[in-house]
Amino acid sequence: MSRTIKVLLAEDQSMVREALAALLGLEEDIEVVAQVARGDEVLGAAREHAVDVALLDIEMPGATGIEAAARLHADLPHIKLVILTTFGRPGYLRSAMESGADAFLVKDAPAAQLAEAIRKVLTGERVIDPTLAAAALAEGANPLTDREREVLRAAADGSTNAELAASLHLSQGTIRNYLSTAIQKLAVRNRAEAVRVAREKGWL
Repeated sequence: MSRTIKVLLAEDQSMVREALAALLGLEEDIEVVAQVARGDEVLGAAREHAVDVALLDIEMPGATGIEAAARLHADLPHIKLVILTTFGRPGYLRSAMESGADAFLVKDAPAAQLAEAIRKVLTGERVIDPTLAAAALAEGANPLTDREREVLRAAADGSTNAELAASLHLSQGTIRNYLSTAIQKLAVRNRAEAVRVAREKGWL
């Protein structure tokens, strides 16, 4: 008999998490050994339960699935990473791959498809939802630099340039330049639109 695959499931919506755990539990070779509702609980749970695969939702409190994936990839590189998303945003796929993810799937995929993806990543395969892959190719690369993304993320709560400058340890002029460049790159009129568009494309 083949070895049971130990899975960590990270999903903040309890009904979705429990449903996924129940469906995966029907597979003879898969066992969900840990469940967490926050991204910042993933690393500790993965260590404690010695998991083989981590299933990570993107939108979670504490840390996003992509941030959690990057931490796992850095600290426990033997664990295979499967990112689940409700939103088919092309930028998320690119960010997920950069964080070390082995698979990127939409949450409403059939349970059998998810189980098969878990098995495939353990053999070294990379599994990507074909619709998301096509959308990511059509969208192209994220035009924003890391610092432009950082400033836009910080500006999302409506902070003034002075507040942004203080929190990011930059001058107000530098903040204005980053915001202006981001607005131009995204072909929008103001910072609020820049934040909205960047989020919709998964670039923040």
